Amino acid sequence: MTSRKPSARARQIAAFKAETEDFGNAFDRERERTRELEQHREEALYEKACASKMRYATKGEALAAIARCEARGTRGLTCYRCSYCGGWHLTSHHYPKRDAD
Repeated sequence: MTSRKPSARARQIAAFKAETEDFGNAFDRERERTRELEQHREEALYEKACASKMRYATKGEALAAIARCEARGTRGLTCYRCSYCGGWHLTSHHYPKRDAD
């Protein structure tokens, strides 16, 4: 049972804060760690989705590249507009056709 005296209560609070003073920084460290992880994840997504791929300025250039690939035997390629760079990339994944492209 804790004491009701103000001075004893103040000592208990001070002792508790001394034992747990690192907890205040723990939340800041966790927020920083989370921010760094999100940044790393975004960089990895950019690398995979855009930076490691050939970029074509127009849809026509991408379609011409698909035709060249088909002439060499590669089938099933399509193109899509990249949300990172605004250019066009090729993919072998099939997405639903959109009329707005």
